Amino acid sequence: MRNRPGLPSRQQILDFIAQSDKPAGKREIARAFALSGADKIALKALLKDMTDEGLIDVAPGRAFHRMGGVPKVTVLRVVDVDGDAVWAVPERWEAEGIPQPRLRVIERGRRQSALGPGDRILARTEEAGNGWLAHPMKTLARGEEQILGVLREEGGRLFLGGLDKKVGRDVPVVDRGDAEPGDLVLAEKTGRPPRIMAKVVERLGDPFAPRSFSMIAIHKHGIPNVFSPDLIDEATRIARQPLGEDREDLRHLPIVAIDPADARDHDDAVWATPDDDPANAEGFRAIVAIADVSFYVRPGSLLDKEARKRGNSVYFPDRVVPMLPEVLSANVCSLKEGVDRAALVCHLRIGKDGELREWRFSRAVVRIAANIAYEDAQAAVDAAGAGEEPSTVAPDLTRDALLPLWNCWAALSRARDSRSPLDLDLPERRVVLDEKGRILSVAPRERLDAHRLIEDFMIAANVAAAKALERKKAPVMYRIHEPPSREKLVALKDYLKTFDLSFALGQVVKPGTFNHILGTLKEHEAREEIMTQVLRTQTQAYYGPENAGHFGLALGSYAHFTSPIRRYADLIVHRSLVDAYKLGAGGLSKEDAANMARVGELISGLERRAMEAERETIDRYVAAYLADHVGEVMDAKITGVAAFGFFATVEGVGGDGLVPARDLGREYFRHDEAGQRLVGEETGEFFALGQRLKLRLVEANPVSGALRFELPDGKGSGSGERPDGRRGPPPRVMKRRGRPANIRHQGKRR
Repeated sequence: MRNRPGLPSRQQILDFIAQSDKPAGKREIARAFALSGADKIALKALLKDMTDEGLIDVAPGRAFHRMGGVPKVTVLRVVDVDGDAVWAVPERWEAEGIPQPRLRVIERGRRQSALGPGDRILARTEEAGNGWLAHPMKTLARGEEQILGVLREEGGRLFLGGLDKKVGRDVPVVDRGDAEPGDLVLAEKTGRPPRIMAKVVERLGDPFAPRSFSMIAIHKHGIPNVFSPDLIDEATRIARQPLGEDREDLRHLPIVAIDPADARDHDDAVWATPDDDPANAEGFRAIVAIADVSFYVRPGSLLDKEARKRGNSVYFPDRVVPMLPEVLSANVCSLKEGVDRAALVCHLRIGKDGELREWRFSRAVVRIAANIAYEDAQAAVDAAGAGEEPSTVAPDLTRDALLPLWNCWAALSRARDSRSPLDLDLPERRVVLDEKGRILSVAPRERLDAHRLIEDFMIAANVAAAKALERKKAPVMYRIHEPPSREKLVALKDYLKTFDLSFALGQVVKPGTFNHILGTLKEHEAREEIMTQVLRTQTQAYYGPENAGHFGLALGSYAHFTSPIRRYADLIVHRSLVDAYKLGAGGLSKEDAANMARVGELISGLERRAMEAERETIDRYVAAYLADHVGEVMDAKITGVAAFGFFATVEGVGGDGLVPARDLGREYFRHDEAGQRLVGEETGEFFALGQRLKLRLVEANPVSGALRFELPDGKGSGSGERPDGRRGPPPRVMKRRGRPANIRHQGKRR
């Protein structure tokens, strides 16, 4: 946009932000340039343009700072203490592609640091030369006082270490208790930096036993995994309470729950039928019944406090760490076949075009007709479609419950196709264990129409919940997914250019924009790699009370409603609906209604913790699976490229391992950051994102989840086939050494 007369220029705004001795928000900028009235509105638009253009970024609290810079006042996490030198990083860092800065912490008047790794501080920051300084204002929280590690002996001394791929420093052990070298142990920190020691308090056993992998993640990330006796007593007492008489009776309907075969809890169940209202000809009526957790877990109770502390259930291959005790999560709240259950029900009227026409919410009593595995539901519908007798589900249930659901889903699918949400069908790994916890296989999860059907019904209910609360002017905990930043789009444009694919930055970017690019590739060999790069271009979804839409789903209003057994965000939405529709006790507390932003930030952080713990555990299982194949040459694919080397994964199995640049031979390889390549200066040999090649597995560490590869012949061999199917050197080579790319793997959570 062109600046209005009286508005500061972009450069003037950048200069003011840089020179201000305090956080500079919209109000401070308007005051500095004496803006009022319409000029303030124009300033808001200008600041949004500058944010979209990648010139500035906004920190929590709505203060602006230069893109790639650090807010004037922000929360930092201490990551290293070396003598008197203390280093910290921003707790939140969203600038994808810009390396996270390390700030030197200046502690005035202290001979030795009082800060330790993991400590969180509120600090005033300043840029100094080529780096950043931080001046602590307040210590917010101390780092974890417990350490999880493997006890090892070296030169007659004991050390603790080996669990984190990013940390190589071991901690001296002063008391090993009853543990022996090689044991997985839990230890307490003693002393203060720089002389941190460890005292073993619990021996956990063999770190290479498969069931240890999830325990490593639980302890490393501080995930609460034990319920106190008082809390169990409260849950048991609450579970006995009657369902109440003020409920809509839906027990006559053949409502079914379709879940994974090994599901540990059942949040949701569905039902649909053709609509008999002439005003909705060829449309459907549908019900999405969700466990009425808000009836059992009341605000301020022990159960509520523990659920908020956990934020969500955490799912590992061998166990689940539930948000709620099993007497609730796997019993009275779980929608099980043939028993009466309390449900909060979303009643939907769906047009033949799949659009939501009407919705309402009620508390009901339901009796689930059947718990059906995805595979069994799919097989029954496929058999019925072929005119055969279903063998996996009773014929009357297939006719009365499944077929109407599939017919209604056809309408929902038309609406989905019309809005064109982001379509990234990337495979997810599934670890299959035997009864002793040993790994049988690691393979991609199968994706069926039954999965898509349940997903679309859940999305419809989530949209209805958000819009219903908006109409009632009630608090909403939105599930927010913002559009990609301009910075990420520029990086994607440069990457696509290496495949002769054009991407215009001036257009209004929608999910369909990315779908169109992927649709043109069809059977292109690099399609999966380009799809992965499109995923990395997306922002991370989060929870909050200010609606910014859900970009990935192409929806203007979206909230999580369908999984209150395992997500605290859904419980907040349920409570708001209970209040809005006057459905009785268990509504939203005044405190939570007034502090939705704080609650949203808390549960967003706990979700990220769970995702990281789940991902790391899968990596450990994969490393254990591959440990018997160390020394073998295997098919691999490059998944990430940085200046210090490239990462690769074993085809069909997964797991990321590093091939250091120093192991690529005597030739110097330059980093082409835009093209995601390492290119040899002399020969033009290259290693590119998505490239398939043979690698020898050198190391597989199940405890840390780390893999390490080397080239089979010990020298550069990247002159083979490129991911775009052509041969020879890539078309674009950077003229300067690049910095390591900030590569982050994101979950596929809605």
